[in-house]
Amino acid sequence: MSGGLICPNDIWNKTWYPKAADHVNTEKTWYVVDATDKILGRLASTIAIHIRGKNLATYTPSVDMGAFVIVVNAEKVAVSGKKRTQKLYRRHSGKPGGMKVETFDQLQQRIPERIIEHAVRGMLPKGRLGRALFNHLKVYKCPNHPHEAQKPIELPIRDKRVQVQK
Repeated sequence: MSGGLICPNDIWNKTWYPKAADHVNTEKTWYVVDATDKILGRLASTIAIHIRGKNLATYTPSVDMGAFVIVVNAEKVAVSGKKRTQKLYRRHSGKPGGMKVETFDQLQQRIPERIIEHAVRGMLPKGRLGRALFNHLKVYKCPNHPHEAQKPIELPIRDKRVQVQK
């Protein structure tokens, strides 16, 4: 073959793109992760990868191919260094002088779910797809969640702080 013609039976020169049946929400995997003593950034990056579907061979950047992730015990998430007192969360009411600032510790006492949601949202794409993917994250501050019917499986998170003894 010359001139750039592609044979119709050539499986190596065809681009695969997911059809609507390949990313139906009712067939997606559900994961559950216990945030107790997990480092916030490492936890959030693993969750974002699974929500996006980057861990799958069928990953497509412009399509929602990922899974649903349930986070329990959000109030027990850990941070390293002095972030507990120095990390700031800002929000604005939209009015002049309406900026509210609180530390990690204060927000963890008030709304611990928002800490994990904020960290994961920052790791998802900005725009329409990112907003749709963010709905796949379910965060709860206690160990109970209402998603037992989806039969969630444990999310594999490797903690680099724990060394395996040989």
